[in-house]
Amino acid sequence: MKRLLSLLLAALILTASLISLVSCSGKEPSEDNNYADPSLETRVLNVYNWGEYISDGFEGAYDTNKEFEKYFNKNLAKKYGYNIKVNYTTYATNEDMFSKISSLMSSESGDGVYDIVIPSDYMIEKMIEEGMLLEYDVASDIPNFKYIDSQFKGMEHDRHNRYSVPYTYGMVGIIYNPYLMNEDDLDENMEIKNKSWDMLWNKDYSGQILQFNNPRDAFATAMFREGLNINSDKAEVWDQAAKALSEQKPLVQGYVNDEIFNKMTTGSATLAPYFAGDFITMYDSLPEDDKFLKFYYPEEGTNVFVDSMCILKSSKNVDAAKEYINFMLSRDAAVANSIYIGYASPNTLVANTSTGEYDEEYLDEMGEDAIEILYGTNPDEINANYAHSPTYRMLNEKTENHV
Repeated sequence: MKRLLSLLLAALILTASLISLVSCSGKEPSEDNNYADPSLETRVLNVYNWGEYISDGFEGAYDTNKEFEKYFNKNLAKKYGYNIKVNYTTYATNEDMFSKISSLMSSESGDGVYDIVIPSDYMIEKMIEEGMLLEYDVASDIPNFKYIDSQFKGMEHDRHNRYSVPYTYGMVGIIYNPYLMNEDDLDENMEIKNKSWDMLWNKDYSGQILQFNNPRDAFATAMFREGLNINSDKAEVWDQAAKALSEQKPLVQGYVNDEIFNKMTTGSATLAPYFAGDFITMYDSLPEDDKFLKFYYPEEGTNVFVDSMCILKSSKNVDAAKEYINFMLSRDAAVANSIYIGYASPNTLVANTSTGEYDEEYLDEMGEDAIEILYGTNPDEINANYAHSPTYRMLNEKTENHV
């Protein structure tokens, strides 16, 4: 009986959770939903994004979702016949997101629960193949798409700009603490001499090395190190990378994702592969007189990624979703999000790499050192020694199962 009651309670909780996400609600807008017209219904726009991946109003900063609500309700509510309220939830990895969305889409009760997701390149490709994303004419339906740098249009995972709008991009590098390293490994400026993935296999730092806690990025560290194709469909290539990771395992202190922030900023670890934008966040969190962490891009080459905004095919609020994406490309939202996230922006209102011009507020907040890391070296230059595409592509089912 207790087990039955527990199951019934769990079902009620799940049902309540789904109802809170469903794309329409009562006539009464919440108090903080400024400019909402009380004569119109309030629909819920459900956005599913990475953690710490949008300016959220912390300590008086720009609150992107609240600003969108105000913009929509003031300017667009009468056009569409409803107010909008954003329900914003987060995930930790592309794979977690895909698993949840896939499960919901196959469940009658979960259809239409989410409207917008922001996956990475290879996952967008997979979701397109699985029929999970809405196809539409991005250039026509998203007016601010004109601000996306041309190099981020027509990319491999979305050749005809029918499914995705670039949000952020970046590269993976190695974060290190020179004060915990051997003098012989550093030059007179305390910069690491051997700018290679090999440092993550250096036995001198056994127990001081961190590694990614997700298979795609962890395998990539070994594959770039050995010049292997990160998108190979050959089992022997992945086996070679797995062997390298097995050899590295005794040296690894821990396999981490967000835990890297605490471990590196407290000096609990010496070397770690991670994203350039996250290094900037770590660096900024350190006291002004003790910015001890450093960063480099490995000379063998490294992953270049793009995360993009997509509308799910099952969305019940397609018009509002398109307006949200368009709003995210507007100057204030794009600048605030780029400052908060720390990753490079494909939006020319924020950073125009072809002219070398940056938004004044963005440049002032980020600082010259961060701008140099994010934009100072072209990804093609960094990957000059790598013979394959540095961007993840969708793996076929046989390869995924083998890995």
